[in-house]
Amino acid sequence: MSSTSRVTLGWPALIIGGLALLAGGAGIAYLVIRPAPAATSAPSTATAVSGPAAPASPSASSEVVVTLTSEASERAGIVLAPVSEGRGTSTLRLPGIVEPNAYKQVAVTPLVGGRVTRVSAELGQGVRSGQALAEIFSPELAEAVTRFVSARAELDAHERELQRTEKLVEIGSASRQELERLHAEHTAKSTAVESARSRLQLLGLSSSTIDNLGPGKEVGAVTTVVAPIAGVVTERTANTGLNVDTTVKLFTVVDLSTVWIVADLYEKDFSRVHVGASATVTTKAFPNAPLNGKVSYIDPQVNTETRTAKVRVEVANPKQELRLGMFADVAMNAEDGGNAASIPRTAVQNVGDRTVVYVADSKQSGRFVEREVRLGDRSRDNVLVLGGVQPGESVVADGSFAVRAERDRLGLGATEPPPGAHAPAESQSTARPEPQGGKILVTEKGYDPAKLTLRAGAPARLTFVRTTDKTCGTEVVFTSLNIRRALPLNEAVRSNSRPRVQARSGSSVTNLLRRTVVVL
Repeated sequence: MSSTSRVTLGWPALIIGGLALLAGGAGIAYLVIRPAPAATSAPSTATAVSGPAAPASPSASSEVVVTLTSEASERAGIVLAPVSEGRGTSTLRLPGIVEPNAYKQVAVTPLVGGRVTRVSAELGQGVRSGQALAEIFSPELAEAVTRFVSARAELDAHERELQRTEKLVEIGSASRQELERLHAEHTAKSTAVESARSRLQLLGLSSSTIDNLGPGKEVGAVTTVVAPIAGVVTERTANTGLNVDTTVKLFTVVDLSTVWIVADLYEKDFSRVHVGASATVTTKAFPNAPLNGKVSYIDPQVNTETRTAKVRVEVANPKQELRLGMFADVAMNAEDGGNAASIPRTAVQNVGDRTVVYVADSKQSGRFVEREVRLGDRSRDNVLVLGGVQPGESVVADGSFAVRAERDRLGLGATEPPPGAHAPAESQSTARPEPQGGKILVTEKGYDPAKLTLRAGAPARLTFVRTTDKTCGTEVVFTSLNIRRALPLNEAVRSNSRPRVQARSGSSVTNLLRRTVVVL
């Protein structure tokens, strides 16, 4: 069975300092008092509240207000900036894959069937538009050339016959009916020649080559496959001796000056991304060389298994450093679905763990209200505010640090309604604050706990229990309160005291207060 010594402390609202608890000479237990907010002093060039002081009430404002005179505002360089409308955005990161620009990718097929006799393009080689890639010997081409040469020869012979008949008709040696028949045949033969010419053009022969065809000349049976665009050969299936027709793909040529980054966009983010949104692409191969692009396409179809849609970002690739199939990280600006306000970055200040701005009072010059804000994306000069201010208000842009410094100098803080302001009057008169404190055990090893933290401005109740005689801690001593009481084992000592004491912080006296200390 053991007895306890209880120490009840009733503290005033403003206490700064620390009290040492001593039990005999066995050791020291510390009682640390947390300071309450400092009282505001009368300002010289700035005031905490404009106008006569009003008594505290349940409707008291919780805003921090700093009022500067016109001279103080001029010295601080106060410049106001309007809060403009913005759009709440955030960065959405998606994994992507480098793919060729499908609009600049061409599958090269022969225009005529035959056998590949020569291939002049290698895989991965850069080619020019019109450059020869392969040659094909084609019996089909030879037959088309023969048909053209024959049709043109018949046309030439018929034209000479027509000219003779026209002269005979003029002298009356031939009938006009014969002349009309020859004109109809000439039209048919001309049409046959043009058809044969068009066939040769479709098979890849140029106009100059076709014009040089004629009787006695070698019949061309070899056609050349050329690159339709400038780019890189990314596929090659053509080899010498391969028999091909017009459906066989011989090469794939891709223009890599621009590429597509294709990523999967989750269904929950569909409303946040739209065509035209800016995006930044980085790769592990070139982490310090980000590429800027825009969303050019969002697939209207959703993958039923992954619940994603393909989103495409087109970026320039002038050095052709991005290779097809590479993984890429896509960071795009996504809308948060709500409007935001935009303010200069210089208007934002940090007070403790809060981010605040100072809003100018439109009705009173020099009066600034501290407003906590929630920030969004930042640009070089501006920052988006997702909450705290509204478009149309004005904030301190230049000189906001001076306003904050004045606020700190005055020790201003958000005012709160007095305790119990919203409680019924009857409960206010009878309610007493619950005392704080704890139990301290005096043992052979010392005091447990050795340090106790209390809040200033609230009553405290401490319970001391000496559990053994094997300790020299037989007294409870408050040196700063001039209290010294014995702490016997299994014996209670009751006494009341109202000393006049000084609260100390370190070695300096901070305040002279009257406190009530009761030792039971």
